[in-house]
Amino acid sequence: MSFIINAIRGRTMRFALVGTGHMAQEHIRTLALVPGHDVVALVDPVAASLEWARRSLAGTGYPAPHAVPGFADVPSMLDAVRADAVIVASPNHTHHRVLEPLLATDLHILCEKPLCTTMADAQDIVRRSQGRKGIVWVGMEYRFMPPIARFIEDIHAGRTGVLRRVALHEHRFPFLDKVGDWNRFNRNTGGTMVEKCCHFFDLMRTIVRAEPVRVFCSGAADVNHLDERYGGERPDILDNSYTIVDFDNGVRAMLDLCMFADGSEEQEQLVAIGDRAKLEVGIPSGVVTWSPRVPPHAPKPVTRERIAVREDVLAAGHHHGATYFQLLAFLEAAAGHRPVQVTPHDGLVAVAMGTAAEISAREKRVVQISELVTLEPRAAGAAS
Repeated sequence: MSFIINAIRGRTMRFALVGTGHMAQEHIRTLALVPGHDVVALVDPVAASLEWARRSLAGTGYPAPHAVPGFADVPSMLDAVRADAVIVASPNHTHHRVLEPLLATDLHILCEKPLCTTMADAQDIVRRSQGRKGIVWVGMEYRFMPPIARFIEDIHAGRTGVLRRVALHEHRFPFLDKVGDWNRFNRNTGGTMVEKCCHFFDLMRTIVRAEPVRVFCSGAADVNHLDERYGGERPDILDNSYTIVDFDNGVRAMLDLCMFADGSEEQEQLVAIGDRAKLEVGIPSGVVTWSPRVPPHAPKPVTRERIAVREDVLAAGHHHGATYFQLLAFLEAAAGHRPVQVTPHDGLVAVAMGTAAEISAREKRVVQISELVTLEPRAAGAAS
């Protein structure tokens, strides 16, 4: 842990939090588990959200939480506070506006997914991120759930043989209520396939280690939010879908999303199949299952292993400990010990895949990724 305590030249790392709603509460609880940091500023235009963040700080035992200054916008914070790093957890449609002044500084930036809600904004952020002294990291927590990290490691180690297909399933609860109900409309979220599913599209690329070529999505709003009205407007976000992605190395991946499956025992299930074996992982069980191919009627030597996560880390958030492990990796990268694992380019491609899925569901057609962005093929085995 010494690299964390001394992350920035032997002194405490000073964090500013931009956006102090639901996800910021998880970051506050996670920061409390990591030594060697201070929260030096809170930024949110909603006074009640600022107070919520201060109460959360108090609940973690943070000294003098009510002395942490609050600001309505990023420029005001930058004029008044010296920080080393910032966590951006504001609503999706604010990311571009929030990031513009931050990218003109040397601050280390962890921006929650999605990077932006439009391709133009995401491409602009990628351009602005180049050549900075501070790192820019896109918050794709699912990569950092320990059972999923183990699943990915096993695939890359060849445990399935040559990977041919990937299936990701998320059967979960509906979108939570957010301040101002911003997450009920595509114009604010980028659409469910960007807002929620960029995590899974990022996982696909991480697992497959190739670039997407085409996307087909069938989705609809069938159950959730149908009776809700906001200013007379009905929500327009999808609540379930099937999405198929073809990658340039021949691997096919599928995402099965259902947001009215609240009672599911496993919220996420990931399956990878190669020419030698099938590998599965479930969340929250944390069980990784390996099933090698066998001749017909032969015994099936299936093995199962539960990947444990510390209870205090699990209790800090809703992402099976991933926010904690992502924070450790972010701090290592900020200290120069390791490269950034989730770059603005990764964030851009996840937005492109989600945008393609939204177009596909709406227009009922296959969407070529080249319609949205030009991607260079990756070297075999290259990390994302």
